[in-house]
Amino acid sequence: MLSSLSADVRQYLLITFNYWAFTLTDGALRMLVVLHFHQLGYSPLEVAMLFLFYEIFGVITNLIGGWLGAHIGLNATMNAGLLLQVAALSMLLVPQELLTVVWVMAAQALSGIAKDLNKMSAKSAIKTLVPAHAQGALYKWVALLTGSKNALKGVGFFLGGLLLTAWGFQEAIMAMAVALAVVWLFSITHLNKSLGKSVNKPRFSQLFSKSRAVNCLSGARLFLFAARDVWFVVALPVYLTSTLGWDHWAVGAFLASWVIGYGIFQSVAPKFTLGREGRVPDGTTVFWWSATLSIAPVSIAIAMASGAAVETSLLVGLMVFGMLFAVNSALHSYLIVSYARDQGVSLDVGFYYMANALGRLLGTVLSGWVYQTWGMVSCLWISSVFIALSAVISLSLPRCANATQRPTSSA
Repeated sequence: MLSSLSADVRQYLLITFNYWAFTLTDGALRMLVVLHFHQLGYSPLEVAMLFLFYEIFGVITNLIGGWLGAHIGLNATMNAGLLLQVAALSMLLVPQELLTVVWVMAAQALSGIAKDLNKMSAKSAIKTLVPAHAQGALYKWVALLTGSKNALKGVGFFLGGLLLTAWGFQEAIMAMAVALAVVWLFSITHLNKSLGKSVNKPRFSQLFSKSRAVNCLSGARLFLFAARDVWFVVALPVYLTSTLGWDHWAVGAFLASWVIGYGIFQSVAPKFTLGREGRVPDGTTVFWWSATLSIAPVSIAIAMASGAAVETSLLVGLMVFGMLFAVNSALHSYLIVSYARDQGVSLDVGFYYMANALGRLLGTVLSGWVYQTWGMVSCLWISSVFIALSAVISLSLPRCANATQRPTSSA
C-alpha cells in the first residue's frame, strides 16, 4: 500500500511518524519528571529549575540547528534529535541516589537539544514537499502535522502519569528509551538523505533573520508560548496535586486530555480560519484570534478569585483556553513556514522556534516562581498580559491577497 504512494507523501508520513514517536516520549518524560520530583519533596520553583537547561538549550539549538540543517540536511538533524533523546533518557537510568538536580538538569539539556532538532527538522521539511503556489495545502499539512503531534504529546502526559503509578520512574524511562531507539534505527535507513539541504550554503552570520515578517511573528510567538507555560508547566500540575488533592494518574489524564483536545483543534484549524475561496490567514487573522484568547485567562482568574466553583471554573476555563490557543498556534505555525525562504528554510524556521523556546523558558521560570510566591490566579493574570502583547505585535504582520499568493514581507 505504501509503495503506491508518491515519494513525497511517503517522506511526509515518515517525518510525521518520527515526530509522533519523539513527542510521545517527550510528553511522558516531562510528566514523569514533574510528578516524580514533586513527590520527592521538591518545591514548585525547584521543579521548574529542572527544566531550565531544557529550555535554554532549546533556544541555542533552534538558532544553530537551522544553519546546521541547511548544511548537512534535515534528515541528519532529525535523526540526531532521535538519538540524543535516547541518550537523555538513558542518563536518567542511574540509581536514585545519583539523580541529583545537576544530573537531571544535564539530561534535560540534552533532551531540549533533541526536541528542537526534531521539531525544526519536521516543520522545515514540510515546506520542501509542498509546491510554492499551494499555500492552502501547505496550511492544512502544517496544521495536521502540528496538531497530531500535540495530541500525541497529550497521550504522552497521560502515559507518563500512568507509568509512574504502575511501574515506577526508572522502568518507565527504560521502556521509552528502547522504543525510541527502534524508531531511530528505522529512520536512518528510510529517510531521504538529501532532504532540506540548501543549494547555497548559508554563512554562520546569517543565523538571525533579516525578514521583518519573520521577526514580528517570532516576537508574537515568544509571548504566546510564555502565556501558556506560565501556568501549564509547573503551576497547574502542582496545584492539582497539592491544593485539589488529585492523584498522579488523574493529573496526567487531565493534562493529556487538554493537550489532545488542543492538538485536535489545531489539526482542524483551517476549517475555522480559511476565508472565502480558500483565502489564507494573514496578520489580521492572527490579531483577532490572539485578542479573543487573551480574554480566557482573565475570566478564569476572576472566577477563581471570587471563590465560586473554583475547580470547575479552572478546568472548564482551561479547556476553552486550549481550543482558542490551538487555533492561534496553528496560524503561527502556518505563517512561519509560508514566510520562510525557499533556500535555507530551516534558518527562518529555526530562528522562529528559537523565539518559541525563549517564550517557553520565560514561562517555565515564571510558572514556578509566581505560583510559589503568589499562587495560581497570578499566573493566569500574567498569561493574559502576555497574550495581549502577542496580539499587539501581530498587528505588524503582513497581509496577503489570496490563497495562491504568499504574504508579502519586507527585508
